[in-house]
Amino acid sequence: MNDTPASAAAPAEPTGRIVLLTASHRVAPGLLSWPAWQTLHAADRVLCADPGHPQLPYLREAGVEVEQESPDAQELVAACAGGRTVVVLPSGEGDQRLTDGLARLAGSGRVAMPDLELLPGSYDLPGARLLDLVQVMDRVRRECPWTSRQTHEGLVKYAIEEAYELVEAIEDGDRDALREELGDVLLQVVFHARIAEEAGGGEDGAEAFSIDDVAGDLVDKLIRRHPHVFGDATADSPEDVSAHWQATKAVEKQRDSVTDGIPLGQPGLALAAKLAGRVRAGGVAVELPRGEGIGYELLELAARAEASGTDPETALRAAARAYRDAIRAAEGVEDTV
Repeated sequence: MNDTPASAAAPAEPTGRIVLLTASHRVAPGLLSWPAWQTLHAADRVLCADPGHPQLPYLREAGVEVEQESPDAQELVAACAGGRTVVVLPSGEGDQRLTDGLARLAGSGRVAMPDLELLPGSYDLPGARLLDLVQVMDRVRRECPWTSRQTHEGLVKYAIEEAYELVEAIEDGDRDALREELGDVLLQVVFHARIAEEAGGGEDGAEAFSIDDVAGDLVDKLIRRHPHVFGDATADSPEDVSAHWQATKAVEKQRDSVTDGIPLGQPGLALAAKLAGRVRAGGVAVELPRGEGIGYELLELAARAEASGTDPETALRAAARAYRDAIRAAEGVEDTV
């Protein structure tokens, strides 16, 4: 006698699996994660609507058959019937039409949905958006009537302004402004590097260089000047680090004077403090010049501040800001910040 009820339901058919495989456009095509390659090779079908998708040549080279199709949500669910796995390669902007359709089907409750998986095939590394910045700067330099005419000399005033605005954001403790002003300072670096790419072959004999050259030189410098991080040297205190930095810098620069490399165009107090610091660090036996007038008095104050570990420029700015606040209070002006 058969004990199985005649009305017993048949086993449900496997619903399969949909995999949306994404990849960062900031990572070289073909450099996919191992789970991504495993999924691609094991899939029953791999679909891509974009015939120019940057991953296609590398997938085909690896033996992955890719069909150029753009199914809607219902067609994609049907393609997974019987437990099949279908991988979809969205374009760089994604496929909103498809994802919205899948969401509607899943929310309807009337369709047995396949498992839906979002599989990142590659990830952005830290600093990846800097690649976008370089690309945007390149296009703006080529196509913007104002930007395309700028020179290193013409941008000098903006570099100074942005640096001061960054200082103000730091002193105000304004995190939003700090983020914005750091971006503006970074723009100056990328802007100048982009202009420098166009040098070479001119009458001045200037050699072209790019933002990669700038970054590469900086990386090399940081490694050289941190032997306690990248080499065998040791440093147990900030003073040890400073000693390593100055020793390496002295070898690199081979300067004739401790004053070499000090920009004379910086604010007076900062210049005086920098000179005093170089004299002290270099052990140069020289007295402060004496003379009549406020300039010599300020020079002595700046040297004294530097010797005590105080930045006189920062100290004076803080006092000036307090003075500004007192003036506004006397005028009855209320600060809105």
